Amino acid sequence: MSVKDSTPAEPITIVGGGPKKVLYTLKTVARIGLLNSAKALNSKNTCKACGLGMGGQRGGMTNEKDEFPSVCNKSIQAQSTDIQQPIPTDLFNHTLDDFKQLSAYELEHLGRLNNPLFKSADGNKYSPVSWEFALDKMARAFAATKSERSFFYSSGRSSNEAGFVLQLLARLYGTNNVNNCSYYCHQATGVGLQNVIGSGTATVSLEDVGNCDCIFVIGANPSSNHPRFVHQLKNCRERGGQVIVINPAKEPGLVRFAVPKSAKSMLSGGTWIASEYVQPKIGSDLALFKGIAKALLESNQIATDYIAQYTDHFQTFKSDIDNTDWQKIIDTCGVDKEKIIALANAYAQSEKAIFAWGMGITHHLHGVENVEAIANLALLRGMLGKPAAGLLPLRGHSNVQGIGTVGVKPILAEDVLQQLEQHLGVQLPRTKGMDTLACLTAAYEGKIDTAFIMGGNLFSATPNSGWAQEALDKINFKVYLTTTLNAGHITGMETSEALILPVTARDEEWQATTQESMFNYVRLSDGGIDRLHNVKPEVEILCELGKRLLPDCPLDFNQLKQHNSIRAAIAATIPGLSELKDIAQTKQEFTIKNRLLDTPTFKTENTKAQFQTNPLPTPVTSAEYPFLLASIRSEGQFNSIIYEESDSYRGTDTRWSVLMNPADIGELGIAAGDCANIQSPQGVMKAVKVFAFDLPRGNAMAYYPEANVLIATTHDPRSKTPAFKSVPVKITATAH
Repeated sequence: MSVKDSTPAEPITIVGGGPKKVLYTLKTVARIGLLNSAKALNSKNTCKACGLGMGGQRGGMTNEKDEFPSVCNKSIQAQSTDIQQPIPTDLFNHTLDDFKQLSAYELEHLGRLNNPLFKSADGNKYSPVSWEFALDKMARAFAATKSERSFFYSSGRSSNEAGFVLQLLARLYGTNNVNNCSYYCHQATGVGLQNVIGSGTATVSLEDVGNCDCIFVIGANPSSNHPRFVHQLKNCRERGGQVIVINPAKEPGLVRFAVPKSAKSMLSGGTWIASEYVQPKIGSDLALFKGIAKALLESNQIATDYIAQYTDHFQTFKSDIDNTDWQKIIDTCGVDKEKIIALANAYAQSEKAIFAWGMGITHHLHGVENVEAIANLALLRGMLGKPAAGLLPLRGHSNVQGIGTVGVKPILAEDVLQQLEQHLGVQLPRTKGMDTLACLTAAYEGKIDTAFIMGGNLFSATPNSGWAQEALDKINFKVYLTTTLNAGHITGMETSEALILPVTARDEEWQATTQESMFNYVRLSDGGIDRLHNVKPEVEILCELGKRLLPDCPLDFNQLKQHNSIRAAIAATIPGLSELKDIAQTKQEFTIKNRLLDTPTFKTENTKAQFQTNPLPTPVTSAEYPFLLASIRSEGQFNSIIYEESDSYRGTDTRWSVLMNPADIGELGIAAGDCANIQSPQGVMKAVKVFAFDLPRGNAMAYYPEANVLIATTHDPRSKTPAFKSVPVKITATAH
């Protein structure tokens, strides 16, 4: 074994944000052109990045609080993808094998797609084809398929209009196999919150965040994934509030962050973000939450009158907490009793607390239980149903919440189905639909023949990469709607047919579209920027498929191409969206009705919030696989899109890496900078570069989607979300 004295196993100290991000932004703007950048960022279109949301009718760099400039690195990155030149058609003389040699970063930066592409079942390359060929081929493939042997999928970047038409088309075709990317991210949030309060979305507004005095940030890294949320954390600290971070990894950007829009923050070398930073072991959050609840109960720092008047099942919950031994809590989460009590006391000092969380909470076999436990903590002190306090799931993609709202999910409420049938004069199926992973499992079993995939990168988003590739390739025909190439377009189609249809980006749409933020706020995007001349909007493609596939359908798909018609249908059938009907004329953006909780009246059967009681989960590690690994995203990526190979906040210079506790590295007999192998029952990552990071002993992190080869398809039984962040592995030094 080689020991590199020059590379000690000590984590690198880094401040998030700062001049490097400013320089990166300038570099990106220079690459795509100042005029292009200004036009894109100032147009009245919603940001294409995270669910925090900005833009729309207030202008591209303004949020609903009229804060300007509300722009971040993620916004620039998303724009840089769309403001690319078209890929030369000659490039498609290369085989799929050639394209597979490219990294995700290289594929993303080939340019924009500007021609429909077709790959035959026995071919090994894509060929440019006409739109007429593509539309007819797609319609014939679905017409030849039994509807129950198909599925329809959408990412969170599509518009509400496209999502509504997608799910409607699928159901008119005869299937409820309609799903979206939330089943791989925040579905546990929706299920857990539904069980507690009868609604699955955030209970607070952005204005509430600006008025609270305590923010919990749990299992999330907004410095990388929601940079503009860090500005809200900074503001909370500066007005004397608390920011309590709960995360196994000591993320530099959550310790200190130089906020580019704040001169004071930049000049001082960064604002201190976390007032408390607690690092439980990966996957042990439920034990920590029980510990905080236990400390609150033992010190009688709870809202007794609120609990009695507005909640149910408190005594069952209290009994479970009372009977959970302190030592069991400490041993499970790895946080000592004094620290847990200090956390409880810090929470007890607050009058208006908001709990925000990310996929570090949902990506476990007990993700729903984690979400329920967070909601329990909010109920204990009466933080649900009053201004500037409540629950805030940190959604990933810019319209992932909207896509779910308009019905891109396998189960629609019966009243919504009836409203759709009455308004549109159609009959819709009541057969049980399959979630995202279930659809791919059916494909793996040879039970799916066609798939319609609107945006995203379903291959790279799916665990167990070899299994995912085989499952997708067993689907005889797939159609992808996309702006750029990604690994999902060249992997998993070795022996099957595929069409790739190039679509307009949000700010290129021919008609106005709408999007919904994580705050339940609906924005209007004007579209209208003209960049490419052979791309089509998603709604146009969906309606053309509908005309060809369902010629006898009573629905007029030509009429449905008009976005005003779609919005009228949504307004008439989806609860809370009546204001959507005239938004193109009024330009009045709005918060969806009856979602924010300013009073403690809940959407449960008896209007009371329901305390939930769950046992501590069984450990998933073993003697053979003693480490627990979480897959993570880097500062230089968004979901599966890779903008940079390095991670400037964590100090890594390659994505083929593993981050570990320094003592664990030393125990392997190696040093930071050496290589190691990571193995799970599903697969192996060989010769990954080892980096020291501030993590609990026995925990490790590796980048997604590269680490998907290690991750099983086992999933939370209630949300169906795979356990991307609790993967049992063994890590060994590579032989020299």
